[in-house]
Amino acid sequence: MGDSDHKTFTEGEFYQRHFDNREYLRSFYRAPDDVSSFMLRHLNETFSSGNIKGSRLIDIGSGPTIHGLISASKYFEEIMVSDFTDSNRREIEKWLNKEEGRFDWSPTIQFVCELESRSRSSEEVEQRLRQAVKQVLRCDVRQENPFHPLTVEPADCILSSLCLEAACKDLETYRRALQSIAALLKPGGVLVLIGVLNESFYIVGQQRFSCLVLSQSFIEETLRDLGFSIKQVNILPSKESEKEIYDAEAFFYLVAQKTK
Repeated sequence: MGDSDHKTFTEGEFYQRHFDNREYLRSFYRAPDDVSSFMLRHLNETFSSGNIKGSRLIDIGSGPTIHGLISASKYFEEIMVSDFTDSNRREIEKWLNKEEGRFDWSPTIQFVCELESRSRSSEEVEQRLRQAVKQVLRCDVRQENPFHPLTVEPADCILSSLCLEAACKDLETYRRALQSIAALLKPGGVLVLIGVLNESFYIVGQQRFSCLVLSQSFIEETLRDLGFSIKQVNILPSKESEKEIYDAEAFFYLVAQKTK
């Protein structure tokens, strides 16, 4: 499977060379499936409550995707998206700029429109999201300041989905990454963390990528140690039929608030 063996963790530099974002989007985001529906429903509930809003939201490790920001775009004046891999950032820019050959997110946006149950068209929601995203930045969650050399203003909310377990080769690196993310949040700010439990790999096309095996208890304990109070955790068990593509036990959706 490519030039990664099972002993070497596939960190950011490996993604830069080997991650086929088009294959990833086609495989996992062509239309809402069980996993993305689970995420989109919870994101809609979280943001439509109206309790989590403000001037700025930062999405850490967006990959080539925008789906996680659709509901949030209604409640934040500016959204900053970020990823380590150049081609992923380029993919997002293509969509933002309505370039030819961009990925078609309309089935996902339509799904969120139905969740919002307003009379808005998907075109209006697309426009809302495009207007909200102000920056597409490079980030490396392994650094103390993930946006080095830039200094980023603290955010009211940070979203990170399916990023940290793929970027961090061991538990200590993961803990430090969460600490760096916590530093980017205002006191009282909210972290929305989406990820996988007990996954060691996932496959995109023919390429295998590593994943840090995480337990729910480790994630929650780490967040509490960093001064968060956990407000909500939802779990979606994985399907047996997906086990060839990834070996996750479950997906999780977690909301935590940084103490004031």
